Amino acid sequence: MGVVIVGAGLAGWRTAEELRARGYDGRIELIGAEQRPPYDRPPLSKKVLIEPDPPDPSLRADFAALDVAFQPGVAVTSLDDLPAWDHLVIATGALPIALPGPGRQRFLRTYEDALALRDMLKPGVRVAIVGAGWIGAELATAAAGHGCEVTVVEAAATPLAAALPAELGELTAAWYHAAGVELRTGVKVGSVEDGGLAFADGEFLNADVVVTAVGVRPAVAWLAGSGITTGNGVEVDEGLRASVPGVYAAGDCAAFWSRRFGRRLRVEHWDVALHAPEVVAANVLGADEAYDVVPYFWSEQFGRMLQYAGHHGDAATLVRRGDPAYDAKWAVCWLNAGGQLVAILTVDRHRDLVQGRRAIADGIPLDPARLADPAVPLKQAVAPS
Repeated sequence: MGVVIVGAGLAGWRTAEELRARGYDGRIELIGAEQRPPYDRPPLSKKVLIEPDPPDPSLRADFAALDVAFQPGVAVTSLDDLPAWDHLVIATGALPIALPGPGRQRFLRTYEDALALRDMLKPGVRVAIVGAGWIGAELATAAAGHGCEVTVVEAAATPLAAALPAELGELTAAWYHAAGVELRTGVKVGSVEDGGLAFADGEFLNADVVVTAVGVRPAVAWLAGSGITTGNGVEVDEGLRASVPGVYAAGDCAAFWSRRFGRRLRVEHWDVALHAPEVVAANVLGADEAYDVVPYFWSEQFGRMLQYAGHHGDAATLVRRGDPAYDAKWAVCWLNAGGQLVAILTVDRHRDLVQGRRAIADGIPLDPARLADPAVPLKQAVAPS
C-alpha cells in the first residue's frame, strides 16, 4: 500500500525525498490541492512581488527519478478520499483567514496569489493591507517599492503584535513612515466592501486593492471525524506521530510537542517544513527520532533583515544588544530563569543570530551584562561558572 502524503508543498515533497534517501522502496503517493508541482513560499513576498526578474520558486521536483506518484489539483475532503496506505503523512499547511464583507480581498499564500498581486502593484494604485504582521510588513515593502499609495491597518496597538512584545513591535512603526506607508494601529475592520474597507467605527478607507494578512489557520478541517486529534493543527508527539497509528504530520499544520521548550508548538515557517520531514521519514522506517528544533524565521522588510530563533514565551529577562534609537543594527535576547538563552531577535545582525541559535541549542547560561554589549560576540557572553 505504501506511503500517502497529503499536501504537496515543501514539507510534503521533502518527506518523499527523505523516504527515498533513507532507502524506502515502497509506493509513495503525493497528493496536492494546487495544480502546480511543489514550490517554495518565502520567495513569494520576498522576491516575486519585488524583483524585476524574480526567480522561479519551483522545487524542481523530479517525480520520475524518485518514483513518486504525484496527483495535483486534488482537494482531499476526508480520509475516505485517500487510497489505501500503510503510513499517512499530513502536510496540508495552512489557509489564510478571510475578513467578512462582499468586497474582493486578496491574499498572499500561493504562487498565483503572488503573480496576481504583482500585476496590480503599479504607481498610484491605492493599496490597503489589513494586518501589520510579518507578511503585512513585507507586502507593504513591496507595494511601496512599486510606487503604490499604501495604508496598513492593524487592530493591535503596534505592528507584529502577535509575534513580539509591544515595546519591540513599536520600534518598527517608524520604518513604515520612512517608506511612505501610512500605518494605522488600533483600528478594527468591520468588513471588506467594494472600493475599500469599512471600519467598525463607521469610517471608510478607499482602496483599489485590499490585501488581507491577518494570519492563517491550519488546514485540518478535512480530518473531522477521522479519530486524528486536532486542535491548533494536527497534534503530534516528539516524533511527529499523530494519535492514530501510522499517521504523521509535518509543516504548518503540525502542532508538535517540543521537549526543549516543554510545550506544544506550531511553527509556520520554512525551516520547519524543510527539516521536520527528516524525522517523519526516519520514524516511518522504524526509527524513534525526536524533532527537537530551535525554530527559526526571517523577514525582509523596509530594507532590513529581521531574524528570529527560539521561543520567548516563558522568558524571565529581556536583554537588548544595541540601542535602536541610535543603532541601525540591533538585537534582543530573552533569557529564562536559569540565565539560558531561549530566543533572539536580530535586525541586520546575522552573526548574533547564528551564535544565538547555537547558544539556545546548547542551553549554556549567559552573562546579561556581557550579552548587553553589542561589541562582545554573543558566543563570548557565557556566564562564569
